[in-house]
Amino acid sequence: MKKIGFIPLRKGSKGIPGKNKRKMVGRPLFTWVLGEAIFSDLDEIIIYTDDEAIINFISKEYQWTTKVKAQLRSDESASDTATTEMAMLEYCDSIAYDFDAFCLLQATSPFTTRADINACLSKLNEGYDSALTVVNTHRFLWNENGTPVNYNPLQRPRRQDFEGVLIENGAVYTTTKVALKKNKNRLGEKTAIVKMPEASLLEIDSENDWISVEQLLIERQKRAKIASKITHVVLDVDGVFTDGTITYTKDGEHTKSFDMRDGMGLEILRQFDVKVLVMTSENSELVAKRMQKLNIEQVYLGVKDKYSLLQHIIKEQKLAITNFAYIGDDVNDLTNICSVGWSLAPNNATAIVKQHADIVLSKPSGAGAIREACAFIMNYNKRF
Repeated sequence: MKKIGFIPLRKGSKGIPGKNKRKMVGRPLFTWVLGEAIFSDLDEIIIYTDDEAIINFISKEYQWTTKVKAQLRSDESASDTATTEMAMLEYCDSIAYDFDAFCLLQATSPFTTRADINACLSKLNEGYDSALTVVNTHRFLWNENGTPVNYNPLQRPRRQDFEGVLIENGAVYTTTKVALKKNKNRLGEKTAIVKMPEASLLEIDSENDWISVEQLLIERQKRAKIASKITHVVLDVDGVFTDGTITYTKDGEHTKSFDMRDGMGLEILRQFDVKVLVMTSENSELVAKRMQKLNIEQVYLGVKDKYSLLQHIIKEQKLAITNFAYIGDDVNDLTNICSVGWSLAPNNATAIVKQHADIVLSKPSGAGAIREACAFIMNYNKRF
């Protein structure tokens, strides 16, 4: 059964300009659901957008997977009056409905996980022709005329005794090809429900919404941390290996400064069978040569979505994120900082990274921070 995911994106956003591309915990908002879709049971994920910057981002960022494709949608299907169904059907017509199961994913639902996607897909094998995600809310609902919707005010139940109501959170919808062609709608005639946590009901329509969702995501990632032996350490480059400054000539990048003691610390760390990886958003020939000198084989340059790439490495090499340490200094490291077993930040890292890192080192970047981190890792691993 061919299962495709569909993430519609528009350039326009009334409440929060550029919302889809804005960094949520250091990652473009839409990459939260995209990353989970990649590691779900979906066979292919389509980013359907009128934003050519996103199309270019997809083509450069996800070369490590064959699942993701970006396609330009028509101006008509991306207008303010267009419905999501219009975009869905436009795309389905363009591929002559070449799929068995269709999965609509909402880019502004960052709480969506691969488990939620898989649960909705699995319902299509249980006699349902569609499925959607919902939240069980225990709020008491009222009509505008002052009448209650879902409870008797004269017999007000305790929260623990109240079943509540199920509300669509708009995160995931799956449907069969037959149902989609017949109904021209994301839902069929026999629909299953999949429950998601109550936090996933939050919509991102204002700056206050953004702040609330971002903080909840950070806390979700941090709650999943487990203290385990460190077998792998991932390092950013600028602001970790270096002091974050670069000199330029008219021909471009000229020099970066590296601390030799940091290199020795990593060499000693590898002698204790800790693997070293480098992951940086810059695509620098100087960095490539320095890492070659340090005999670091796993070097990933030009990476914008560091969390998804780390998830890919973990899956491919059959590792666990709890066995990783991560050293970063800026917002694009933040999701990994909040997710790995141990996270460390140089003393001169940005305030938000230092706020969420497990360890703030006493040394600044480019001046012994990595060497100090290596000493911590070796001492920490002694307990295992």
